[in-house]
Amino acid sequence: MLDRSRLRPPHLLLVEPVVRRALEEDLGRAGDITSELVVPAERLARALLVARRPGTIAGLIAAETAFRLVDPSLDFHFELQDGDEANAGMGLATIEGPARSILAAERVALNFVGRLSGIATATSKLVEAVAGTKARIVCTRKTTPGLRLLEKYAVRCGGGFNHRFGLDDAVLIKDNHIVAAGGIAHAVARARAGLGHMAKIEVEVDSLEQLQEALQLGVDTILLDNMGTAELRRAVDMAAGQAVLEASGNVTLDTVRAIAESGVDYISSGAITHSAACLDVALDF
Repeated sequence: MLDRSRLRPPHLLLVEPVVRRALEEDLGRAGDITSELVVPAERLARALLVARRPGTIAGLIAAETAFRLVDPSLDFHFELQDGDEANAGMGLATIEGPARSILAAERVALNFVGRLSGIATATSKLVEAVAGTKARIVCTRKTTPGLRLLEKYAVRCGGGFNHRFGLDDAVLIKDNHIVAAGGIAHAVARARAGLGHMAKIEVEVDSLEQLQEALQLGVDTILLDNMGTAELRRAVDMAAGQAVLEASGNVTLDTVRAIAESGVDYISSGAITHSAACLDVALDF
């Protein structure tokens, strides 16, 4: 069962600008001319936001924000909460009020819920696949530009954990950094010379030789890039708890269980954000 204390929904002060930009893009310069011409201004409606396919729900907070920004008089009632599992045909929320307003916000609300629920669902499947191991599923920075805040929230809704949010909240020394700095030791030394005591250092390695060097330098976390399961097991034995180990690369539903059983602490997947299929959701009057 999902631990709701880990969801930590983003503050509305952060959600509103993202949703507002989406509404501005959709409404354009003249607003919803179809609804304003076709639907009488006094017409009231009741609509149901519904899942057409089963999945893990995320993004209802963005949908509510969309309807509220378009028309504060609309009544938005949650039938489910972000992080809940929905069956096909299950209602997610009801919206009541002026029909024109509901129609104006409909597509933006559906876009957010469909996209974010797809991410939550993809994450949930990986989390379920590694159940019983110590491995945690984490996301990456491979997110849709402008939507990282919400997409990383969707990962949490699916039971996953967040990697760094941006370039500014942790040091991750990757292969190109190592080349540009002149080696792992030079890169780590430079990072430590200018880093505050609250930030962590992670180093990406693609061989056991590099792993040994990173372990000797005493870095906090080591990213094991594109290693096979046999190599991952050897890496876990070599590390012997000296550093947190993160496996990355070739993470699929077919491979993730074997990766987790190698003994790594974290498994990062870019696919749960950049390649997740949208969940089919609709709005029915």
